[in-house]
Amino acid sequence: MKSADNKKFKKILEVDAKTLSRFWQIRKNAIIQAKKLNQKKDKLIALGISGSARSRNDMAQEDSNSEFLLGQAMTELKSLGVKTEIIKLRDYNIKPCKACYSTVNTQCHFYCSCYPKGTPTADDMSNILYDKVLAADIIIFATPVNNFKISSYLALFLDHCISLDGSLEPADPKFAKNKELNIKHAKFIEMTADQKIPGSGFLRRFMGKVGGIIVTGHEAGAAMTISQLMMTLTHFGMIFPGWSNMYAINTVTQPTFVDKKFVNSEFFSRDAQEVAHNAFIMAQALAKTDKTVWKHDYMIN
Repeated sequence: MKSADNKKFKKILEVDAKTLSRFWQIRKNAIIQAKKLNQKKDKLIALGISGSARSRNDMAQEDSNSEFLLGQAMTELKSLGVKTEIIKLRDYNIKPCKACYSTVNTQCHFYCSCYPKGTPTADDMSNILYDKVLAADIIIFATPVNNFKISSYLALFLDHCISLDGSLEPADPKFAKNKELNIKHAKFIEMTADQKIPGSGFLRRFMGKVGGIIVTGHEAGAAMTISQLMMTLTHFGMIFPGWSNMYAINTVTQPTFVDKKFVNSEFFSRDAQEVAHNAFIMAQALAKTDKTVWKHDYMIN
């Protein structure tokens, strides 16, 4: 960047040379991260995210239907040579997102600066789960219907994933929530983001990952839950092939405790396996394509 341009930035943003240099360094680091997203692998990695609170060893005294079907999906992926792991969100400490991005995009950081990684205030999103999401090529989400929506655990997880969806390093690592400085950083990004250079603006780390959705619950709630997930995840930049979601139901005319033998039947197990298979076909097809080829506005989050 020419010194004349830096002089202009300092005047418009009302920052000193050290602060402007920090802005440029964050931009450089994000461009490096964007390139790392495109690194090719010898083997696909799939993550199964279970949002269920249920376990026979807990209050419910009953295993989760959605988690059972997620297991069927992951078994299918494993048989196809994919490295798989199931994350049961109930086993992790996930703290509520404070929605810092609503103030200004650069008030939210990666890793999350509300619960900084490796510190006493960190949660398992910062310490464990962000890195697992970053490594995955395929992510299958499974949730029961809770009041016509996704489960509380999955909502916590997805809210926290906003740090993966565009956030950058803090402009001031010692005072990450310096709102005045973060507003100036956002303005800097608006002025310097280049659509030809991935990572030059806000870095969307979900882009190019392939998704699948498994929902258990009655039909109206299942449709609303899948729609909610699809909108959120496609805006994150995930890709969904045809027949990438399913819902397992029995009938509203019987009590729910009767549902289990139907919901866990071979019919719905096959549906879950097909969701996984279709995700695999899509991930295979995209394996040689850079994740950053997908277009979005780098200037906004």
